[in-house]
Amino acid sequence: MSGQSAWAQLKAHLRVTQLTGSIHSTLYFDQNTAMPAAAAGWRGEQLALLAQQLHERQTSAAYQELLAGAEQELTPEAPAEQHHNLRLLKRELARQSRLDPALVGALAQAQAEGYSCWQEAKQRSNFQLFAPALEKLIALRLEQAQQLAPVEAQADGSPRSPWEILAQPFEPDISQQQLAQWLLPLRDLLPPLLEQARSLPAGSNEPWDLCEPQQEELCSALLEGWGFKAERCLRARSPHPFSCTLGPDDFRITTRVVAGQPFSAFLATAHEWGHSLYEQGLPRSGEHWFPWPLGEATSMAVHESQSLFYENRLGRSQAMARRWHPRFTAALGRDVWGDAQAFWRDLNPIRAGLTRVEADEVSYGLHVLLRYELELALVEGGMPVAELPEAWNRGMQELLGVKPANDAEGCLQDVHWSEGLFGYFPSYALGHLISAQLSETLEAELGPIETLLAADGDAQLGAWLQQRVYPLGRSVNGAELVEQVSGRALSHEPFGHYLRQKLERLAGG
Repeated sequence: MSGQSAWAQLKAHLRVTQLTGSIHSTLYFDQNTAMPAAAAGWRGEQLALLAQQLHERQTSAAYQELLAGAEQELTPEAPAEQHHNLRLLKRELARQSRLDPALVGALAQAQAEGYSCWQEAKQRSNFQLFAPALEKLIALRLEQAQQLAPVEAQADGSPRSPWEILAQPFEPDISQQQLAQWLLPLRDLLPPLLEQARSLPAGSNEPWDLCEPQQEELCSALLEGWGFKAERCLRARSPHPFSCTLGPDDFRITTRVVAGQPFSAFLATAHEWGHSLYEQGLPRSGEHWFPWPLGEATSMAVHESQSLFYENRLGRSQAMARRWHPRFTAALGRDVWGDAQAFWRDLNPIRAGLTRVEADEVSYGLHVLLRYELELALVEGGMPVAELPEAWNRGMQELLGVKPANDAEGCLQDVHWSEGLFGYFPSYALGHLISAQLSETLEAELGPIETLLAADGDAQLGAWLQQRVYPLGRSVNGAELVEQVSGRALSHEPFGHYLRQKLERLAGG
């Protein structure tokens, strides 16, 4: 090692850090897909140990010496990517150095315990079983925010709020002021569109469902058509669908089959595959990318924009409905739609519902607004955890006009809070806005997405994303990526334009 440059030694250190992190991800994937429930306690200790080791690698004196040596070697004439990687690494070191290792371990164990408690509470529809774990996670995250506060500031130097600090790992540079500009207009935009959708013609002419093997076969066929390679990809089952990258050539997704919702697994597969394709397309070669920070995902909102592109712009498109209507009819053994237009309407049921992950494109943003407001109340507003079920039900009634009948379909439906992931939910709604604005740019350059899909141009659409979006990695934040690709600042307006046009086409014959 002594004969290597500081940059080479730093790269070797980062590679081992990536390896350790991928072991952590592998244990997480197993926890969600195959681990027996009784193993939760030991798994929590495993994850806590790895979290502490990762924290040590990212804060040790030896690592700090490597960074200092690399900075000394860095000349003004060095590539801009080297300067950018060093800035990102130093920024992360400043954050990690502020965290007490004991807190890091306690958080990892609380996350594993919280997930286990959430599973039982959801199964029994009893929030009180989860409430103590949630209280503990909130307290630990607030302690984390307090420890990080001295090194966290807005671009203008003003301090970040606790929620903003916790949101930074998901959405770099995000602020509540930006979210007010981007998301709050959805309160006015979406309810009238939901009301308009109530007059849409019906889809299927009778109730229908598909058994699990049929749904699994359709999901596999969808993935095969979109480039799924078994030698480097895997699909499994989990209580909550997700995508997970375990290594440079190890990409996993999970789905679930929901009784009485025969499109759920199909659309979740499209969604998670969009996530996975983004991961597969991130720059992993060249001296400035993997395992350097620049080779990582831009942000969770950009990540979500890619999954939503595949779920909604492709999976729920009219052209895809024409393509898949015969296959669903064959799987069902009868045609309950009569034509592809009715099948398309069934694929796009736009109505207020109880569940975020099953929500349509119009109501989805309202689900996210509720979670964002409740997070602020829990993390910054002093709302007692015991009041969450009532506050959730009241918010659902106000925003969507529906009220959960129990905790399982109410405040226990999402996994995120069981892992202490406060600050995550807004990225979902931002993903809709980013997807709409990027799609508008794509269509200006390639032509209408529906026309391309009708001509089996799926690969052409994917290639555009591979060329314009995936390679940017962390060279920009989410807002900067949108402006760089589309030429204008992020706005809710392209999303509103897309929804209005879609509703008009769904209403047509």
